[in-house]
Formats: sequence, structure tokens, C-alpha cells
Amino acid sequence: MHRLRYLTLLIFPLLFSPAGAAPADAQRIEKAYQSAMEKWTTELDAAVIPDARAKAWSNRPDATPYAREIWATIGQALDQEWTLEPAAWFLRTTPGLLASNPNGGTTPIFAQENDAIRKAIEAHHMSSPKLIPVCAALAASPDPRSLALLEKIQATHPDPKTQGVAALAAAMQLKTLGDEGEIMRRRLTSLRKAIIQSSDVELEGTTVAKLAEDELYIIRYLTKGRIAPDLVGVDSANRPLSLDSNKGKVIILLFWNSNVPDAKRVVEITTALETKFKGKPLAIMGVNNDTTEKLRMLQADGTVPWTNFSDPENKLAKEYRVAIWPLVYVFDGERKIHYTGAPGSFAEFTADALLSEAK
Repeated sequence: MHRLRYLTLLIFPLLFSPAGAAPADAQRIEKAYQSAMEKWTTELDAAVIPDARAKAWSNRPDATPYAREIWATIGQALDQEWTLEPAAWFLRTTPGLLASNPNGGTTPIFAQENDAIRKAIEAHHMSSPKLIPVCAALAASPDPRSLALLEKIQATHPDPKTQGVAALAAAMQLKTLGDEGEIMRRRLTSLRKAIIQSSDVELEGTTVAKLAEDELYIIRYLTKGRIAPDLVGVDSANRPLSLDSNKGKVIILLFWNSNVPDAKRVVEITTALETKFKGKPLAIMGVNNDTTEKLRMLQADGTVPWTNFSDPENKLAKEYRVAIWPLVYVFDGERKIHYTGAPGSFAEFTADALLSEAK
């Protein structure tokens, strides 16, 4: 009898706790990552001497183990609606997490998992009232299949507001495909739908109406072939800076900060470009919205060797309507836009081509 009672007590929690434990586990992992990032920021801010700064920078939390934990929690339950919120976190956090290949290239660590999330959404959640955070996360996805899913959501979801958020995200995705007439028509159609159906929906403190307005500004002033607006500000030592001071040079303009999930890779890529183009008529300029003190420390020990606007209040980023970080523009000597998108090989190829044309 006592043995039976003991087994009952042992089995009872197993029968009834998992239903509530899985969502709680996902929240715990997300909070743990956020706490680790906050602790690292404090450590980096407190570092004074160069060795301490270098050590603090190298201690930046790796999102990979947290993503693996989230996947272990949600991977077998993607047909359940509670997984949509942690899935949105996963979609936002993992695209910049890369593994090195033997040939020297890189491969996304979680490409299959992200694909599984998209398939699960299409199979099980196309009518869910909880899709808005997922749509917002898909807006920044580098996978072209995300656009197809967003367009399907905006066409079929029963809630007009969710349709509108999906339309905004689709417009932001279309931006990466170029500025040809048909693509531009689709962008404008999606933005119109977003404004009409979801203008008052808030995404991380900003309304859809404001985000759509920013996208319209980008179409008008910051698309390929336009002359980019000048930026005027100061560096981390309060010295004046402007884009116009580099007139005649190819400019690689990088909007970034140390808290984006792929910050280490962004720094490595940009440092390699600084080395490659040294002595050529090309300027690399960052716009960084970390605290001025943090940017100053990163530059003082050579971790960040290129020139940066210090933009802790996000004023310059707002002038360029930056919604997805990091973001790169490549301009020719007259500040005409030739590339906009993620840091990497396309930005480098564009800069190389512009330098060759200048010769």
C-alpha cells in the first residue's frame, strides 16, 4: 500500500506539470539570456584598461546555447499555440548565429529549425490570434521563404489587424529584393494595407502607422539610385563628423550596436573591410547607438578600428528610418545609393565594383 502511494506521488507531477512547465521554461530561458546580456553590458561598461575591455568583449554571451534550450522546449510541440511567442524569439535571435565550414565559409546553425517553425505555422497556426509577434520577427528573416509565408498570412488570416502586420513585414522583406517596378508596386500595396488595417497596432513601442510611414520615406529617399541624405554628428570624442566630409569616396555606412545577436560577426566583417580597403578612396563609417562610453572603450583598444558616429539617442538612425539592425548602405562618391542590406559579401562586392569603376 505504501509502495503504491509512493508511485502515485511520483507519477502525479509527471502527469500534470508539463502542460504548464513548457511555456514557463521558455520564458525562463528568454529571461536568462536577457539577464546575461545585461550583466555583460555592465561588465563592459566597467572595464577601464585595454586588457579588461578586450576580455569583457570576448565574454559577450553566446545566444547559441539559449537557442538550443528554447528549441528543446518547443521543437516537439510546434503544433501547440503557446509555442508561437518563444518561436518568435527564436526567429529574431538565431539568423546571425553561424558555424564555420572547413572551406572557410559559414552556415546558419539553426536553418532547419527556422524552416520547421515556418512549416508549423503554415500547418497549424494560420488562423491563430497570436501570430503578430511572429510576423514582426519574420520581417527581419534572411530566408526568402519567410516572404511567401507573410504574404499568405496577409491574404488569409481572419483578423484584419494581423493581416496588416503581416503586410508591413512583407513590405520590409520585399525591400531586400530591389527597387524594380513590380517589387515597388507590391511594397506600396502592402504598406497601404498595413496602414488601413493595423495603424494603431504597437510593435515594441512603435505603431504600425509609424513603421509604415518610415518605409514610405525609405522608398522616396533611401532606395537604390537615390542620393542619400547627409548625416551630421559627432564621434565618441565629440569631434564633428559628416558623410559629406568624404565626398568623392566610396562610403560603407554601417548602422550597428554591440547588442545585436551577431555583433561579434559584424565587427569581424567590418574590421576585415577596413584592412582590405586601407589606402583606397573608401571610407567606412559606423552609426552606433551604444552609450558613448561603451563605443569609446571599444575603439580605444582597437576592437572597433573604423570611424563611428556616436548616436546614443538614436537621432541619426531615425533620420535613416533604421528598423532592422545591423544595416549597411554603400554609396558612390556622390553619395548615390548602390546597396542596402545586411553586412557581408554583397556590400563588399558593391564597394569593389564602385572602386573599379572609379579607376
